[in-house]
Amino acid sequence: MFPIPSDQEKHQPSTAEEIDTGHEQINRQFDLNTADIAAHTPSLRGRKLTAAVAFVAGTGFTLFGYDQGVMSSLITGNQFEASFPEVIVEASHPNHATLQSFTIAIYEVGCLFGALSNLWVGDKLGRRRTIVLGGSIMIIGAILQVTAFSFAQLIFSRILTGYGNGLITSTVPTYHAELSPSAKRGRMIMMEGTLIVAGWVDLALFFVNWSSAQWRVPIALQLVFEIIMVTCIGFLPESPRWLVKHGRNAEAMAVISAMEDKPFTDSEVQRTYYGIREAVAVETSSQGSLRELATGGRSQNFRRTVIAVVCQMMQQLTGINLTILFQRLGLSDVNARITAAANGTEYFLASFIAYYAIDYVGRRQLMLIGTIGQCIVMLLLAILGYVNDGPAQIVSVVLLFGFNTFFAIGWLGMAWLYTNSLTCFSPASNWTFNFVVVMVVGPSFNNISWRTYIVFAALNAAIVPVIYFFFPETGGRSLEDLDVVFALAHVTGEDPVKVSLRRDVPLAGSREADEILGVGTGVQYHHPTKLLTSFSFSSEVKTPV
Repeated sequence: MFPIPSDQEKHQPSTAEEIDTGHEQINRQFDLNTADIAAHTPSLRGRKLTAAVAFVAGTGFTLFGYDQGVMSSLITGNQFEASFPEVIVEASHPNHATLQSFTIAIYEVGCLFGALSNLWVGDKLGRRRTIVLGGSIMIIGAILQVTAFSFAQLIFSRILTGYGNGLITSTVPTYHAELSPSAKRGRMIMMEGTLIVAGWVDLALFFVNWSSAQWRVPIALQLVFEIIMVTCIGFLPESPRWLVKHGRNAEAMAVISAMEDKPFTDSEVQRTYYGIREAVAVETSSQGSLRELATGGRSQNFRRTVIAVVCQMMQQLTGINLTILFQRLGLSDVNARITAAANGTEYFLASFIAYYAIDYVGRRQLMLIGTIGQCIVMLLLAILGYVNDGPAQIVSVVLLFGFNTFFAIGWLGMAWLYTNSLTCFSPASNWTFNFVVVMVVGPSFNNISWRTYIVFAALNAAIVPVIYFFFPETGGRSLEDLDVVFALAHVTGEDPVKVSLRRDVPLAGSREADEILGVGTGVQYHHPTKLLTSFSFSSEVKTPV
């Protein structure tokens, strides 16, 4: 005989009933059709999706590093000089030194305009299509560079390539961050800034001194990265934040579910989705105009913009572009290129320190450690430059490796990770001061020699208090959680730095966060939480679950 089930067992909900209840809850709470969510489910989920996004983002930033750095070593090659005599520095043409710097730095001008135009282009096209547009422009620009036979074509193609790169560098970190779980966001984005291939490719082809392939092949190599990026981005989902902003909520929920590798009925997925709805509601209330960048209030747009712009500015003012000038330390042309290639490899390896430390040490601490170390190295370089004998030059080369180590720890990927958490406006600052530093470094060494290192030592020393007193800690928080941090600081009148160091700030997606942000998204809560009227802003309050 079969056992007769008890009344309690009869009324126990089946798995199918639980799923139906979860679907009804989604429909009721978020006004989403579960069939639409299922229809937009990405083909990749969890670790596979995270790895694919990291691969495409890393390819995009490889372009950034490669195309920016490749020209610095090519420009002094005999075949490049034969093709473009305008860059040959000699006594009869002293202005050619400026043209040489201009050829390198004009790329940053294109990047600047690309980054600025992304303020309008990026929101209309979306993250993926903007990356495709930027990559396509870079492909055209790279082809024009490779086929250049006149100085005018070279300059035009570098501006065009820079414009595409400006679109990419102002989109890829945002796209990567919005598709990375907050627990992994730091490590994933820190890996974007690494590059080891440019120096060795240039060195290998330096000995091909009988053909213009000496400089055309290294420039053409970037086409491989561009084609990979443009092709692979088509297999990835759009950013959930952009989807919500454009009313594609079901698709956004599906992407978040895939990103977290959990069903869309999971409470954590729903909280993440709702936190994005909060952030978008705040953005919508400001109409997204440039004027809003100068406003305060709960969003603290002006403060966040200034912090991000200053952060990217300081990355360039640390003196990273000084470390490629090995020939100024008495090295021969070949030895300088070998040392630069080895330096790039060490640069890459040093970046793993930040990769493993970012989620344990925090953003602020790594920036402080890196900046203090850079300041000390610059002072030592100035002393050795004053001595300027054989042993001093050898020690100076070693110190430049040390500088790159500190920069990799504190600034290489950090500036992009940190500023991306605050505003998308900052890449324009990076390209502006990149241009300034590249144009200034050469004439500075020609005029004041080793004293240039003292200038950058002073700049690094000035950066330390700026980080300590004005830069909030962003580690361990999602992009939407940071909106709550700044709003809470405004409501309570506290310093955002101090608020960011607290562990009792409400999570985005909670009722308390809604009240702090001063927004209403129309979403019905199904988890009981305390109202803001009973919420204390003291440090005694725990983060609501």
